[in-house]
Amino acid sequence: MTTLLEVASVSVSFDGFKAINNLSFEIGEAELRAIIGPNGAGKTTFMDIVTGKTRPDEGSITWGERITPLLRMSEAQIARAGIGRKFQRPTVFEDQSVFDNLMIALKNARSPLATLFYHATKDDKAKLAALADEINLSDQLRRKAGELSHGQKQWLEIGMLLAQDPQLLLVDEPAAGMTVAEREHTTDILKEAAKTRAVIVVEHDMEFVRRLDCKVTVLHEGSVLAEGTIDHVTQDQRVVDVYLGR
Repeated sequence: MTTLLEVASVSVSFDGFKAINNLSFEIGEAELRAIIGPNGAGKTTFMDIVTGKTRPDEGSITWGERITPLLRMSEAQIARAGIGRKFQRPTVFEDQSVFDNLMIALKNARSPLATLFYHATKDDKAKLAALADEINLSDQLRRKAGELSHGQKQWLEIGMLLAQDPQLLLVDEPAAGMTVAEREHTTDILKEAAKTRAVIVVEHDMEFVRRLDCKVTVLHEGSVLAEGTIDHVTQDQRVVDVYLGR
């Protein structure tokens, strides 16, 4: 499997506290990965570094087929290169319809002037319909996003990111606040997305992680503590001691 993202010996400190400590991590082009660990393990800081929000003190990050040094790029350049991030709280345009939210997000190389006079093409509408079906919102397209349930808003935001066609999708605690049925469909969305791109899911809900059925990376004190299947890492005594046993 071709490596899409490689993080090598990365460290970052905040006021003397080492949030990330000599962290190495890699993910393939079409792979689903879960990241778990106790609060303060470095999960959010890891995502901040990959998206360019935080600059590490040392180490390197390479991206894509051309092995591009990610640390030379700005946040905007990283997003354009194909790294999308979904935060824990959904951020959608609440006064706009689901259809309009997805249409706004559809990846089109348009200048501000072209955007002003833009009309959706047949291909755009077909892609949007397929996307709406994938995120289970086909019957909600005319509703305002603000009227959706919490879980549906999460799906819409994932759909908006997928509309931009990222090569890597970073998703922060998608299961939080969802019903059982919503959690189940969310795993289906993420597993489907990972067939054509890399998806990293940071999550605390172990049942949700188990349903993802993917490789799991456990972070602790800014480093990788364990890695493997969910059964492998949950039986690791170190993981039990620092995370699962609490």
